[in-house]
This record gives sequence, structure tokens and C-alpha cells, in this order.
Amino acid sequence: MKTVMILGGTKGVGNEVLKSCLAKGHNVSFCGRNLDEGNEIIQSLRAEDKLYFHKVDLNTINEIEDFFNQTIKRFERIDALVVYSGITPISSIIETEEDVYDSVFNVNLKAPYFLVKHVLKSMIKFKTGSIIFFGSAHMDYGMKNRAAYALTKSTLYTLSTHIAHHYAEYGIRSNYVVMGWTNTEGEIELRDSEGMSEEELKRKAAKILPMGRMLNRFDPVPAVMHFISDESAMTTGSLIRVTAGQYI
Repeated sequence: MKTVMILGGTKGVGNEVLKSCLAKGHNVSFCGRNLDEGNEIIQSLRAEDKLYFHKVDLNTINEIEDFFNQTIKRFERIDALVVYSGITPISSIIETEEDVYDSVFNVNLKAPYFLVKHVLKSMIKFKTGSIIFFGSAHMDYGMKNRAAYALTKSTLYTLSTHIAHHYAEYGIRSNYVVMGWTNTEGEIELRDSEGMSEEELKRKAAKILPMGRMLNRFDPVPAVMHFISDESAMTTGSLIRVTAGQYI
């Protein structure tokens, strides 16, 4: 049994990772902005003894340390950290306003950085740990209107390899999962605002992606679970693409 901490976990692939961890018997600490939503997930899964939810707004780091402290208080240690949360504003370089830039960097980069700061201290104490970053196929250059988002995702890869290199001596490993075009709640809401249904979205993606369909929320989960497990005990600094061939 392990304790897995998820930055996110209430929606999308992060929520499927949570459920998979629970099925493995792991304890899971997760977070989000809506306390009722978090409690509803715990109750629906009937896992009050295995799950802990912490309300946090990732636009600031005010609650990050408390999220870490309460997780340690509840489960005593953190064996794996999954950095899932992120926002994807639609904005090219020439269209990006300062508030959009600040928001995407706060949520996608600053909050993960400072959570990693605290988690690393705990993992060093126990001489073991696995950190899994969720990346994006936009990390290399991305779409023209995802400029700031692409920067945060490529920087997270640098952070992952930095940890892999400098903290391996403590038994800590860090790996990066590149997630492709996925029909998450956020993606569906975005396309709905543009007047596109989920089925239309899937048809559009099928024509673009080399493997013929967009990802569903289950596709990236096995890679994440592998990095959480002891089967990947000697794997660090790696990048795995679960992208249906996007941007290759």
C-alpha cells in the first residue's frame, strides 16, 4: 500500500488515476477548488478511510503547504506525487494579456513547484519516492494559440529532469507523461462554448491524429500507474508520449 498525492484529482484523467490508485489499495490525497465536489467523490467511492480532499485555489500558493501538511498528518508519508492540474488558456503571444499569463504560470508551474518543494523533503526523509508530471503534446512548440501553456509544460519537463538528476541519490525518481488531445471535461466545455459537440470534436480529432482517434480519460492511466508502482523502481528522467502520434 502506498500513499499517492495528486495535484488535482477531481476531474478528467486525474480522477481516473485516483480511482485506479484506490483499486490498488493505495491511500490518496487530492485537491480542488470545490469542497462539496471533493466530499461527493469520497462519499460516492465509499472510501472515507482511504481518501483525503483538500480545498485549494492554485492561483496562489497560500494553501499548498497546508495541503502537504494535512496529507502527512493523515497518512504519515507520500510515496508518489502526481502533478495533474493545469489550465489551457486560448491565446497566442500577441494576444496574451498579463492576467492570462500570470494565471497559467501560477496554476501550471508555480503551484507544482512549491508543492514539489515540500514533498521532496518528505521523500528525502524516507529515501524513496516517485514524482509524475503530466505534460502535453504542446510542450515542443504547440498550437499558435497555446503559447503560454506550451511554455509551462516544457518547463515542467525541465523540472522533472532536474529532479531526476539531483535527487536520485535519495531514491527519488521523476518522470514525465506527455498527454495528447483528450476529451476531458475542460476540453468538452471549451468546444461546447465554440458551438462544437463532443461527437463533432471526436470526428475532427480522428482526422487530425495519426492513430485515428483522440484519447479518452483512461488512455494515460496505465503509464501513470506504472510510474507509481515498484515495477518502475529504476526508471527516472524518462518521457513517455501517450498522444496518438500528435506532434511527432
